[in-house]
Amino acid sequence: MTIKIITDSAADLSKELLQTYDIEMIPLRVYDEQENEFLDGVTLDPIDLLRNMREGKVYKTSLPSLETIQEVFTTYAKHDVTCIYLAFSSELSGTYQSSVLVGEEVKETYPNFSLDIIDTKCASTGQGLVVLEAAKMAKDGATKEEILNRIAFMTKHMEHIFTVADLQYLVRGGRVSKVAGFIGGLLNIKPILNVEDGKLIPLEKIRGRKKVFQRIVDIMETRGKDLKNQTIGISHGDDLESVNILTEMITEKFGCKVFVVNSIGAAVGAHAGPGTLAIFFLNEV
Repeated sequence: MTIKIITDSAADLSKELLQTYDIEMIPLRVYDEQENEFLDGVTLDPIDLLRNMREGKVYKTSLPSLETIQEVFTTYAKHDVTCIYLAFSSELSGTYQSSVLVGEEVKETYPNFSLDIIDTKCASTGQGLVVLEAAKMAKDGATKEEILNRIAFMTKHMEHIFTVADLQYLVRGGRVSKVAGFIGGLLNIKPILNVEDGKLIPLEKIRGRKKVFQRIVDIMETRGKDLKNQTIGISHGDDLESVNILTEMITEKFGCKVFVVNSIGAAVGAHAGPGTLAIFFLNEV
């Protein structure tokens, strides 16, 4: 039985990975200050967005259009393809809720359509790592139940540890409070945040970017398990220099060998901003 893995662009997976593992991607929408609409990863390159943000341009985001979701689901329903859709955290976007509504509508026309919609409670490459694992399992012939069980485990145990260059981007998007944003901009203090049950939670504030790198590694050591044999996810906001530094530190400390490194997408980048650096790993394996 063929099982199709579907996700949205908040998973921040490269076009190469999407193609290699035959993953269907539904793009979120991004709008500039003139209300021009772009499709994340399709008609707007995330690096262009991040560089524009450095110049002061402001973007806002929206979930995928209902028509796009319906078109994707209907395409597979017509051909009786079993689908698993791994959605962006419901605490950060309305994408999951909308996809559930659309899925119910499509099933009214195609009652035998096998579609499971999962609220990953993850974001960016944290979501992407779950999607990749599911797609690899589907490609290797795993059953739907086996894939769903693995998804449930990974979404429960996926750590998201990240820092941003400027909290004001998250403040503007309503993702953290204005007070946290104000403090974060003082005296070169850099915030470390994570995602807990799908929500953004500030962990601590560190003075100086170099100390942030070391603290991220320390948190990995405390929370991670068998990191050497994991695939470690890293996403960044147009900052490969920091990626290289952190990758070297992680490799030296834990002996990690497999990394999935991607730029944050335009939808995530519009809120996190340039200079974002995020690490994803499992706290149980």
